[in-house]
Amino acid sequence: MVQSTLADIHDVTALEPAVWIDRLPVNLTESDCQLLATAWARAQGEFAERLRPSGEPYFAHAVYTATILAELGLDARTLAAALIHDLPEVDPNAAQRLRKEFGDDITDLVLGVCRMHGIGRFRDAAELEAAIQGERAEGLRKMLLAMARDVRVVFIALSERLHDLRASRGLDEQERFRLARETRDIYAPLANRLGIWQLKWELEDLAFRYVEPEAYMDLAKRLAERRRDREAYIQRVCTRLHEALAEAGIRGEVYGRPKHIYSIYRKMQRKGLRFDDLYDLRAVRILVDDEPACYKALGIVHGLWTPIPREFDDYIATPKENNYRSLHTAVFGPEGKSLEVQIRTYAMHEEAELGIAAHWRYKEGGTQDADFERKIAWLRQILEWGREEDEAEDFVDRVRAEVFADRVYALTPDGDVLDLPRGATALDFAYHIHTDLGHRCRGAKINGRIVQLTRPLENGDRVEVLTGNESRPSRDWINPELGYLFTNRARSKVRAWFRQRDHDKNVAAGRQALDREFQRLGVEDVNIEELVRRSRYPRVEAFLSALGRGEVTSGQIAALLRDRLLPQRPPEPPPTPSRGRGSEPTEGADDITVEGVGNLLTRMARCCAPTPGDPIIGFITRGAGVTIHRQDCSNVEQLRQREPERIMHVSWRTAPAGRYPVRIHVRTEVLDGPLSEITRLCGHEGVRLDGVQTQPEGGDAYRIDVDIQVQDVQQLSRLMAKLAASERVDHVWRGQ
Repeated sequence: MVQSTLADIHDVTALEPAVWIDRLPVNLTESDCQLLATAWARAQGEFAERLRPSGEPYFAHAVYTATILAELGLDARTLAAALIHDLPEVDPNAAQRLRKEFGDDITDLVLGVCRMHGIGRFRDAAELEAAIQGERAEGLRKMLLAMARDVRVVFIALSERLHDLRASRGLDEQERFRLARETRDIYAPLANRLGIWQLKWELEDLAFRYVEPEAYMDLAKRLAERRRDREAYIQRVCTRLHEALAEAGIRGEVYGRPKHIYSIYRKMQRKGLRFDDLYDLRAVRILVDDEPACYKALGIVHGLWTPIPREFDDYIATPKENNYRSLHTAVFGPEGKSLEVQIRTYAMHEEAELGIAAHWRYKEGGTQDADFERKIAWLRQILEWGREEDEAEDFVDRVRAEVFADRVYALTPDGDVLDLPRGATALDFAYHIHTDLGHRCRGAKINGRIVQLTRPLENGDRVEVLTGNESRPSRDWINPELGYLFTNRARSKVRAWFRQRDHDKNVAAGRQALDREFQRLGVEDVNIEELVRRSRYPRVEAFLSALGRGEVTSGQIAALLRDRLLPQRPPEPPPTPSRGRGSEPTEGADDITVEGVGNLLTRMARCCAPTPGDPIIGFITRGAGVTIHRQDCSNVEQLRQREPERIMHVSWRTAPAGRYPVRIHVRTEVLDGPLSEITRLCGHEGVRLDGVQTQPEGGDAYRIDVDIQVQDVQQLSRLMAKLAASERVDHVWRGQ
């Protein structure tokens, strides 16, 4: 953290303005000092004894916010705007006077910060949600546009939020929790996206302290118990590294790196580690002059101590999304203790700590480097979106999807926030809360409106689960082609429910389902024993029971029947797979492509025995190539949490590109709805639609003959399953 000359002052508002300005850790001209003195006087006079809703004086908040910005190295006009940023709140007519006294630049910054207050000052989560989804969305749009026009508005908003958390001990528990949760979900991700590490880590740690106090205190206590021994150890390591760098003629700086509590907690949660299993509780950082020196220093570290496998990351060659650059490695250091080492240049370090704030000073001189341009490109894109979108809500949705790309934050009717993977549905939401709630789910309301259970959730959705009295999941829920459930966790709960049902009922249900599938696919005289031999099941009864439980999907049945459904393509030349010593090929392994490479040593996992047509994933083993699992295998989630870097994308090898003509039939009592649904689903699934004919079938029924071209049987089965799930469709089957 940048050390301010104000760090030892208990109350900076007690200083004379000239003393405060003189101690700021930034270079200021005489005119800069005069500007800050004027802003100080204006803020002190206007705020007088006024208190913020938290009970803190407005003036104290303004000075501390400006001080944090000075530690980021921001320019004098940004500091001046911070001193007076709350004036429009105490005087609605302040803007006109501010323009006369401070000019348009500073006044626009102040008004931009006031717009940002629209997202952070609500009484509770319900009010915040109403503002995002309702008529105040236009206000949020203006705030985001202000961010895009001048990024200094974001600096001020993040700095004042940091001071709000630092001073939040006087707030009641509920208000402090709301403040911390907003910080964790909105402000800390924004600081991370801008690469401002100095603000990000403190925002995260303070928010963690108030959102999950028990977990925070437990980790803080564990770290404190070993601090003295850890600091002595780090000092010995730093001394040895400094000597080794000097012997190699490398000028550098070595020091212990502080570990932040929230980052430790996140790593434990993400990788499923215990506190004692963490490699990087002991950590040092090496700063050198240039990139070649970084790699030379890395060689010295690995020469002194043994590297820990799979714990090396080169973020210099491949920077993170927020342009973070550094070398990360972990070694077994002195006494065999694990040690994390970060190596970077001084310029990289400034970039890592201050993010785009480190570049802001260059903007005033007209010189903007490439890193700066990349960093603010996404903010400029926000402005372009604002020009393109007619509706404020659409604009807000696009911005939220950009900043929080991989997660969805949805609310319960009571205002609790649930964190789900993007793509999760209302049914996933129900199972996330409680297994029984998912089993009893009959429908859902999102933002007060009844929706289909297949609708993916969006950030800010308020979800109400509609339930029945009995647990009654549907087998359709575990068919990935129908889109009811996105998470493997929820699907496994549904499968477990069906496994607990009576075995004989499952066999009978499976036989009925298989007959329906044969009829739908238009195949006759199928030898079931031969079909089962192609699957992973040892007996017909086991296959039917699995089908009845929902473990075998319609797409898998279609894959087993592919030679009956589509004409044969010309055979591919036999592959010459690369096998390890002593390894024997596993049946079906040659049909696997690993990360687009193919012909690598692969083995089918015995725990789930995937067959062609199953969604699959690969796991890199030690010395035995890639093991292929079904994506819904219970072991995959454990492997993903324990060693995510060894998970690989794999797929079944497909034949040369081409399409096959197929005719399917749809029976319905109305025409308009099913016809539009056929067109929509064909476009969505990438199926070529050649023609549609309709004819009455007696009574009120119609038959629709649909001529299509498909790439494979999985695509055909997926289209037919989704058509069959449509409300106005009675039956779907394949023509002869």
